[in-house]
Amino acid sequence: MKKEQITIKTEGKQYRCPGEPYTITESICRGRQKASYPKCNVCLSKVEPETNSKSGSEPRLSMDIFKSYDIRGKYPTELDDLTARKIGTALAQFFKQENPQARNIVVGRDMRSSSKSLANALIEGICTSGLNVINIGVVSTEMVYFAVGNYQHDGGIMVTASHNPAEYNGFKLCREQVIPVSFETGIDRIAKFTRQYHPPRGEQPGKVILNDIFKDYKKHILKFARNLRHLRIVVDAGNGMAGKVIPFVCEGLPIEIIPLYFELDGNFPNHEANPLKIENLRDLQERVRATRANVGIAFDGDADRCTFVDEIGRVIGCDSITALLAKYLLEKEKEATIVYDLRSSWAVPEEIKSAGGIPHRERVGHAYIKAALREKNAIFGGELSGHYYFKDNYYSDSGMIAFLMVLEILSTKRAPFSNIIAPFKRYYSTGEIDFEVNDKDAKIDEIAKEFSDGKQDYLDGITVEYKNWWFNVRKSNTEPLLRLNLEGKTKEAMEKGKKLVTNIIEGKS
Repeated sequence: MKKEQITIKTEGKQYRCPGEPYTITESICRGRQKASYPKCNVCLSKVEPETNSKSGSEPRLSMDIFKSYDIRGKYPTELDDLTARKIGTALAQFFKQENPQARNIVVGRDMRSSSKSLANALIEGICTSGLNVINIGVVSTEMVYFAVGNYQHDGGIMVTASHNPAEYNGFKLCREQVIPVSFETGIDRIAKFTRQYHPPRGEQPGKVILNDIFKDYKKHILKFARNLRHLRIVVDAGNGMAGKVIPFVCEGLPIEIIPLYFELDGNFPNHEANPLKIENLRDLQERVRATRANVGIAFDGDADRCTFVDEIGRVIGCDSITALLAKYLLEKEKEATIVYDLRSSWAVPEEIKSAGGIPHRERVGHAYIKAALREKNAIFGGELSGHYYFKDNYYSDSGMIAFLMVLEILSTKRAPFSNIIAPFKRYYSTGEIDFEVNDKDAKIDEIAKEFSDGKQDYLDGITVEYKNWWFNVRKSNTEPLLRLNLEGKTKEAMEKGKKLVTNIIEGKS
């Protein structure tokens, strides 16, 4: 079999291995490549061997990976190490545009099998563009936010695909002061920079600085729960990052943790790390009942959001948790503003008002909730997706803070969780229902005409409100789906409304 021929593609060029301060010759580069030098897989400047391929062009960049709130795709078909390195240089360009004084970017990663190589490639792209990387290792997403806010760094990137299946991976982003980056506020530009990629020239390479932030993070997190008593808690980590973070945070606290799936495994062998799907909560519910635990909690893959079940094993809606935490925080800070997403129960603004707070209704999505928190100087915000946001946590979301606050409420009230949460469950909800619809805008127009006698607004999709029931229909950003949330003051009103709206969406008479 004929050996591959090595072709030198540059003239007299000096090479530099990723992260090394000195240059090397082409012959050394070839030798290292043949010997499978560890840094070769993230190096764009290496001498490439000729292949029998008719086309020497590199794989086409998929623009579909640039989403509304993050960068995400299947590994390696949509997002590979080479693309990650290009994104790293694009991110560096973006951060420099936003802040010409930018120097240090935080990078963390989750436990997925592809996360290490993607993080290495991303870091190389950032460093070759002249920025330093603060590498905080295998962490939860909220720890990246903490590192950016606490140490006043210039931005942060978490390598994760959150709750998505094992074949996915991606990047969650924030700017200085933990300001979120959405498609409208930066991801569109990052996509453009990535598509127009040119290797950086003449830049002084940045440094990689390792930083273990766990002790500082724990000190910060525990400020939100100072009066805990002994509680028995079942925690389902879903083989995600909560399996690493929970034992460290809870060590020394007067609580008994009964662990479920704490082994870090990005293949998710037990169930999807998505706590919004009821089928992923079955094991948690059973273990809570079997152990007579006070509460159960399930985290998603990167541990930035969570879902609770009570001591009977019943799932608690995330809007009920928003109401609970809002009332708890308003006891300490009267007349403060609380942000909630528009899918939440009528009970949420009602409870905020009854506790002396100011409710602010906002469209769905972490970028919008975080922006509203800053604009309104709100102390807290909650989403139906299980994200909870705290002013004193750099206006960012934290599943761990929500977890600890619920434990503190249980500790101080000394009542079953089902009793504590019961007042917030006074209405009847369908939950979120997805419908496949090709022309989503036309369908929303049809809904608006059909329900023109109701009170309507278009903050996010269309919301229609009647005396005894209301509903919201909004578009998916990434799929041909319409999403329905509907609530009634009685079960009959909910069922009747559900049938009416569903018939319109499905085109039934």
